[in-house]
Amino acid sequence: MQYGTSFFFRGQRIWEAVMSELLPKGLARAKQAFLTGCSAGGLSTYIHCDDFRALLPKDSTVNCLADGGFFLDVEDISGRRYMRGLYNDVARLQDLRKRFPGCSSDMEPGQCFFPQQVAKGISTPMFILNPAYDVWQVEHVLSPEGSDPQNLWQNCRMDITKCNAKQLEILQGFRKSLLDAISEFKKKRDWGMFIDSCFIHCQSMMSLAWHSPSASRINNKTVAEAVGDWFFDRREVKEIDCEYPCNPTCYNVVLEQPYNED
Repeated sequence: MQYGTSFFFRGQRIWEAVMSELLPKGLARAKQAFLTGCSAGGLSTYIHCDDFRALLPKDSTVNCLADGGFFLDVEDISGRRYMRGLYNDVARLQDLRKRFPGCSSDMEPGQCFFPQQVAKGISTPMFILNPAYDVWQVEHVLSPEGSDPQNLWQNCRMDITKCNAKQLEILQGFRKSLLDAISEFKKKRDWGMFIDSCFIHCQSMMSLAWHSPSASRINNKTVAEAVGDWFFDRREVKEIDCEYPCNPTCYNVVLEQPYNED
C-alpha cells in the first residue's frame, strides 16, 4: 500500500491474516496439510507453498497442488510476449523482484513471477495439474486481445473442435512449451503431475472433471485418483497425456462467451 494513493495491495496481509486465524484453531497441530488453488490461486500456491510448510510442525506431512496455474512465458500469435508484459507491470508496480531472491538479475522482473521460475525454489512436494490446452491461456496468453485484429481465432478460442489445421499446429507448439517448462520438475521423485490433453481450465473445482464417469483419464486414472496416489505415496505420479485429439475421455469445455481476463 502507498499512502496518499488509491491503490491498496493486501494479498500478503490477507494470507498472513488467514494463517494467523487458522493456526491456533488446529492448523499448528496438523499432521497432514494440503495447500491448493486454481488459476491465479494456482500461481499463489507456487508462491506460498514453502511459506505454508514453514508454519507447520516439522513432522507433519505437507503437500501443495497448483491447478491451472502454470502460466507460460511464451510469444502470442502476433509474436509479442503479452503475459510477460503484464507480469512486468505487476512486478514493477509492487516491487516484487525482492520477493524472489533466486531470480537472475539479467531477467526482466516479470519473468521471476512465472511458475517455471518460482517452482525452481520450491522444496515442498508439489503437484502440477494443468491441461496442455488450457482454455484461459489459449485466450489470454496465446491469442490475447490485440494479437488477432481480424478475429480469426474467435471460434478456436471458444471450442477446440473449431480450430483449423494451422491453429492446431500452433496449439501443439503451445503444449510442447508447457512440457519443456515442466521437464526439470519431472525429475523430482516427490513431485506429481497430471497434464491432460483437454480444453479446460481448473479441473479440481469441477466434479465432472475431478472424478466422475465423464472425467478425463490418463492411463485409466482420473485426476482425483492420480492425486490420491501421489498424496499417499502409493506410486510416483507423472501422468503426461498424448497430443489432442488422442484422448477420448477428455472433458472439453465449449465457451458461450470469452473468459474474463481476471
